[in-house]
Amino acid sequence: MAIVTIQGIAKEYPLGTTYQEIAWEYQPQYENDILLVSVNGKLRELHKTVQFDCNLHFFTANDQPGIRTYHRSAIFLMMKAFYDVVGTEKVEKVTVDFTIGKGYYIEPHGEFVLTEELIERVKKRMKEYVSQEIPIMKRSENTDDAIDLFHKHRMYDKERLFRYRRVSRVNIYSIGSFEDYYYGYMVQNTGYIKVFDLILFDEGFMLMLPTKEKPKEIPPFEVEKKHKLYQVLKESVKWGERLHVSHVGALNEKIAEGNISDLILIQEALQEKKIAEIAERIGSDKSKKFVMIAGPSSSGKTTFSHRLSVQLKAMGMIPHPIAADDYFVNRVDSPKNPDGSYNFEVLESLDIKQFNKDMVDLLAGKTVEMPRYQFKTGVREYHGDYLKLGKDDILVIEGIHCLNDKLSYSLPEESKFKVYVSALTQLNIDEHNRIPTTDCRLIRRMVRDARTRGASAQDTIRMWPGVRHGEESYIFPFQESADMMFNSATVYELAVLKQFAEPLLFGIPRESPEYMEAKRLLKFLDYFLGVNSEDIPRNSIVREFIGGSCFRV
Repeated sequence: MAIVTIQGIAKEYPLGTTYQEIAWEYQPQYENDILLVSVNGKLRELHKTVQFDCNLHFFTANDQPGIRTYHRSAIFLMMKAFYDVVGTEKVEKVTVDFTIGKGYYIEPHGEFVLTEELIERVKKRMKEYVSQEIPIMKRSENTDDAIDLFHKHRMYDKERLFRYRRVSRVNIYSIGSFEDYYYGYMVQNTGYIKVFDLILFDEGFMLMLPTKEKPKEIPPFEVEKKHKLYQVLKESVKWGERLHVSHVGALNEKIAEGNISDLILIQEALQEKKIAEIAERIGSDKSKKFVMIAGPSSSGKTTFSHRLSVQLKAMGMIPHPIAADDYFVNRVDSPKNPDGSYNFEVLESLDIKQFNKDMVDLLAGKTVEMPRYQFKTGVREYHGDYLKLGKDDILVIEGIHCLNDKLSYSLPEESKFKVYVSALTQLNIDEHNRIPTTDCRLIRRMVRDARTRGASAQDTIRMWPGVRHGEESYIFPFQESADMMFNSATVYELAVLKQFAEPLLFGIPRESPEYMEAKRLLKFLDYFLGVNSEDIPRNSIVREFIGGSCFRV
């Protein structure tokens, strides 16, 4: 017998009892299906069994680990249905490219024509599998055997990926005879995947899935509200294809062959070309005096603003980079969350009145003393940094709220040019396992916070949900108002960030609430071969996070 503690109540269970059996007992207490369990802080699938005294915590689709598991399982189910309906011999590849409008954009390739009728047949087959409650099986294979298996199934991106894996064994999932590899856990059977939709779109289709906030609802597909973002995401996929690095296995191949320096230079050149295009757009309209740059946390807004300024100088303009963060109110006056912690994400954390006064004065030709916010002391300071705008001067302002007109309410709209910056990674683990852009930004922020703010990885992970909530409320709703968008992700950066992030993640105590996320990120970084930072140009956006930038960032 083992003593199992759930919600503070201990109870004895026979050794060998599955966590699924225990979950059934507690399911009436949960509004949504129990999908996953943590055993003494470690995530486990429900088919695992009780082997010792332990503390259990169940996860549903209302929780981050649960919704990730649901989405992953739904993608697996969709893949099986698609291959079954079309015919395995006719499918060359089905790629999960990116997320847009709360859904996954999927692009299939092969000897078939993608039509509404075909998509409806796939959706119908998925529903049939859900009603059949087919077990999702898991087995462990020798890595060499797994590589042969992926080759047999023509999953060549997975084959390349596992050539560079140190682990000796690989977990293979199967629904019936359909086999695949996925980064992370699965639900017990297809019956759990009740909420989904498929919608024909562009050259592929959308797999629409519920969110953590509303796990029983399919979000509406409103990509027309994300048109500019969608075009940038498509462009990022094309960049990956142009560089011949769309997946981690291809990146590792470049690293192993000693070609990473060329890849870095080409990637940086592509970004510089895009920055030059944005500068040309700005320079073509002399009424623009304020370049407003916004984007989510750790998007590289500061470095982008400096590089844009260099391009503007090359066009004969005189740019002045300004960080909206320098207008933070003093920390003691900052708004607070319900738990008493400071909320630096809301617009009210900035001294909006002073910002507008200074910007209006600059537009009027007056001399203004510019502030500098000290993050370590939490105080806005003035040190005689005076600024006056001339005929060719232009302000390049960056901050998370810069696309929100409430920040710059007193400035004439025709004087503003808006740019949205985000790290929309074009790299995926393989054709079926995408890399969330939020993971890339979290790792970036973790490395930078440790270097510049003395914050631990545990601190960064703890505050990240609050940051993400702020982005959903204060940044993403305004992204389509941008005149242009810039993708700050580099295809090589996770191989570089790995060296900086891993020691920080290993420093998180096993008993801490953040350990589970740290372990997930460590497993994720293990897919990458490491790259040192010596070949990264000093003006690279990556330098904003690892250090060594030629800019003050």
